Amino acid sequence: MEQRLQKLLASAGVASRREAEKLIKSGRVAVNGRIVTELGSKADPESCEITVDGKPIELRPQKVYVLLNKPRGYVSTCKDRHAPRMVTDLVSSVDTKLFPVGRLDVDTEGLLILTNDGEFAFRITHPKHKIPKKYRAIVRGCINQEALAKLARGVMLEDGMTSPARLSLVGVNTSRHESTVDITITEGRKRQVRRMFEAVGYPVLRLVRTHIGPIGLGKLKPGEWRFLSPKEVEALMVSAS
Repeated sequence: MEQRLQKLLASAGVASRREAEKLIKSGRVAVNGRIVTELGSKADPESCEITVDGKPIELRPQKVYVLLNKPRGYVSTCKDRHAPRMVTDLVSSVDTKLFPVGRLDVDTEGLLILTNDGEFAFRITHPKHKIPKKYRAIVRGCINQEALAKLARGVMLEDGMTSPARLSLVGVNTSRHESTVDITITEGRKRQVRRMFEAVGYPVLRLVRTHIGPIGLGKLKPGEWRFLSPKEVEALMVSAS
């Protein structure tokens, strides 16, 4: 049965669906030797040979899902040759090419999923699904209830108003002039949590993502990883439905 080319590439773990669309539009994908640049193009995985940069792809690899506790200082990409440390370096023992599901900036720690399943990645990261992501933030200053209420309602950033967030004050260290706050958001803008706290006057000193939907870090230490169970993968897909 014919399927859209970008979906086939994503299912094969070549890239996420969005990245697969870029590959097609840039003329790097061919079907039976013919370069294809139309995003609506289809191919039959049973009878067609699909190549990327001239190399045939395996259309049905085993799907792999990894949960990583990302340490600070690692970039969430597998393409930056100039980055000294990439998250894929931490899962190099997995005998499959993996890519991150979404991103954490270089200074942010915590839960990051890597996979070779582009359809899964597309579902989990698409904004319309509004999967909750929980972070623990240590911020400079003794945060007050007014600031927490503003964050909960949504704050204006340079790219628009944020959606309402859920917040819980974990504690205030008056001697260190720091506060610890749990915040849950359903968006995924660049450095969003850091920018939200800065907008109310409390810069982030440390940020750790602890949950994506129903999945948490558990007892994983920074740099450690484990495979997600089929039930966990199913739970994530349900949360994205």
